[in-house]
Amino acid sequence: MLKKISPLEKMLAVAIAFTMTLLLIRVLRYHDHLYLFYIWNTFLGVLPLYFSRKLARLSGINLRSILVLACWLVFFPNAPYMITDLFHFGEKTPVPLWYDLLIVSSAAWNGLLLGIISLMQVEQFLVRHLKGPWVKAIVVLSFVLCGYGVYIGRFLRFNSWDAVTNPEALLFTIAGHVLKPYNHLGAWAFSIGFGGMFGIVYYTLQQLHHHKKSVPPNEERFFIS
Repeated sequence: MLKKISPLEKMLAVAIAFTMTLLLIRVLRYHDHLYLFYIWNTFLGVLPLYFSRKLARLSGINLRSILVLACWLVFFPNAPYMITDLFHFGEKTPVPLWYDLLIVSSAAWNGLLLGIISLMQVEQFLVRHLKGPWVKAIVVLSFVLCGYGVYIGRFLRFNSWDAVTNPEALLFTIAGHVLKPYNHLGAWAFSIGFGGMFGIVYYTLQQLHHHKKSVPPNEERFFIS
């Protein structure tokens, strides 16, 4: 099973374990349960990676792959959403401020990585079956949809499960934002802004990967050192 996990996914597992260890120590040492919500949020953030890995093993665009892709898109914002948990950061005595800073910053990094890795896997699947311009358009659109999902989750308190448990309210809200965008400029400003930030990080990491592959071995050793 471990052989099927990429080196990048292994590092992600290490990063999540680091945050969870900090949480455990916080509870045992200070008996404070404030940040235990990160356990649930991390679980939700792992779901898009789960669906993107299932998608990567499928061949061709068919009903099954479309359903998996739809599930991925529904849960995709849960990963970058963890960045907004920085709102909870503040001095909580007797816990040292620096300790909580490690927790919230590492958790935000985990969410960012979960989202980026899952999107990379989705993009790899799309590249195999669609033309380049279509793939680029879908990836860019996913940035904005991700930002919108984070907005309605953080500020309107919807979650991915509302697509099943409370679809009427969710669809009514989305319809209002889409049909009357001028009445919801803040929502779209955040969606585009957050999506733009996520896109910059996404493409930056892609360029770092391409840069490493293009650097000659001798220069690569010099670059790393």
